[in-house]
Amino acid sequence: MRALSAVNKYILRYKWHFLGGVLFVALSTLLAIFPAQIVRYAFDLVGEGIDLYYLYEGTQAQSGVYELFGRNVLLYGILILTMALLRGIFLFFMRQTLIVMSRLIENDQKNEIYQHYQSLPLSFYRRHSTGDLMSRISEDVGRVRMYVGPALMYFMQLVILFVLIVPLMFMVNVKLTIYTLLPLPILSVSIFYVNNLIERKSDEIQRSLASMTTFVQEAFSGIRVLKSFVREEDSHRQFSVASDNYKDKSLSLNFVNSLFFPLILFLVGLSTIVTVWIGGQEVIRGTITTGSIAEFLIYVNLLTWPVTALGWTSSLVQRAQASQARINEFLDQKTDIVSRQNLELDIKGDIVFDHVSFTYPDTGIQALRDVSFRIHPGETLAVIGNTGAGKSTVAALLSRLYDVSSGSIKVDGVDVRDLSLSSLREQIGYVPQDVFLFSDSIRNNINFGLENPTEERMLQAAKDANVYENIIRFPEGFDTKLGERGITLSGGQKQRVSIARALVKEPKILILDDALSAVDTNTENAILSALQRIMHNRTSLIISHRVSSVKLADQILVLDDGVIVQHGTHEALMQDTDGLYRALYERQLQSEEV
Repeated sequence: MRALSAVNKYILRYKWHFLGGVLFVALSTLLAIFPAQIVRYAFDLVGEGIDLYYLYEGTQAQSGVYELFGRNVLLYGILILTMALLRGIFLFFMRQTLIVMSRLIENDQKNEIYQHYQSLPLSFYRRHSTGDLMSRISEDVGRVRMYVGPALMYFMQLVILFVLIVPLMFMVNVKLTIYTLLPLPILSVSIFYVNNLIERKSDEIQRSLASMTTFVQEAFSGIRVLKSFVREEDSHRQFSVASDNYKDKSLSLNFVNSLFFPLILFLVGLSTIVTVWIGGQEVIRGTITTGSIAEFLIYVNLLTWPVTALGWTSSLVQRAQASQARINEFLDQKTDIVSRQNLELDIKGDIVFDHVSFTYPDTGIQALRDVSFRIHPGETLAVIGNTGAGKSTVAALLSRLYDVSSGSIKVDGVDVRDLSLSSLREQIGYVPQDVFLFSDSIRNNINFGLENPTEERMLQAAKDANVYENIIRFPEGFDTKLGERGITLSGGQKQRVSIARALVKEPKILILDDALSAVDTNTENAILSALQRIMHNRTSLIISHRVSSVKLADQILVLDDGVIVQHGTHEALMQDTDGLYRALYERQLQSEEV
């Protein structure tokens, strides 16, 4: 239960729901017990009334006995119906407090986890799969909800029932009470083991379903590749295997579920038979009345579901504890990307990398080694190099998606670790290497970084990114809905929409991380021409493996295996016949000619 102590703060937050639920559980339980005693009086009254009726047979008093008997039975009936009605009302309020509380806690916990996820650094996401993150915010939170809702509710019912009913039963007859209660622990233990079996099989079904869903999602996301390689039949065979696996596990669970209720009914019936058998013997001995047997039968039925639920709730608590431990594992992880002074700065764009080295914390790969350079306000620096040279790492460190391992990065003379994260990132327009578009309209994708976007800024950004003409050709224009990850668009169109998304912010610092890799030469030249105007008097960082993309740069930085090997203008670097830059230039020139 140690892990579940993390839920206490939510219960305290909704303490009035919880206390109200306890009150309504107690009231509904009391109104379930009183009718049992009334039934006992009614049964005894029936027996006594029949005896008196025949005792006064043939006399005038017989009709008086009949009337009195009828009034009393009617009174008892009205009392039982009234209590049943009141109990129904209190049961309604019991669920409206405790179950509603569990839903509110579920909502708060999901929001807290999601907000915490967003605060964690990129290294966290590199270590954990998306499926794992999703399961903790959905399935695990759902299991915790079952603990703070149904499990607590039924456990309180059981405790109150036992505290109130068992002493009443012992007061009537000790022997009958012991025999009546004997099958109930067997029922609870049996339900516990059967429910664990059901839950285990349910988990297997969920994993099978998740595997099948992932396969289908990948198949439909990669439908172009699937069709181009004519792998439809093979894909269908794989889906059939996954589907059959899910079917077999579902049938196995259905078999266990089929045993669940017969087991309950058998043990409840056994308890009822024992009550009637032993109770009948006690009636013959004269120690109890027939009304007591009826009272005991009601008590047995009242105790049956809570005792049954005890095995179920025990399993729920176990699963909730395991789920909350998984949730706590992520909630206990804190981001190391925090601002030391939280300074707000209106950025001019003077960027200095001072002996920066960086090693990725999750892989241990050293991406940069003793990198130093400066970009003056309004200048454009191009970073070029082979794949894996550390180019994208420069962009990630400047945006402070990671922190340097050693050295420092300063913007306008202030260490980025002292700046407010939101202030820094809001003033940076970042076009990542791996373009990601949301399943939304093109309009909303371009305006993603703005709180109050204007139509003029959006249209100008689309024109500057050379994607305006493509968009207006769509039937719905800027309101065209994109498929998952922007599958509706071509690779080049996705890149240009991503560029427009960065440009519409009118950022102080513009970072293009291999943003033109998916466009043809003519489109690249058109975008570069538009960017020449945009980058005027704006600090820009162009990262590319293509020499043609760095024409507009004032300075070019050549990286190789995380180390600066060359630094200068295009003309100066071309004069170094043995340099990496010239080798890249000639190799790419030959490729274009071919």
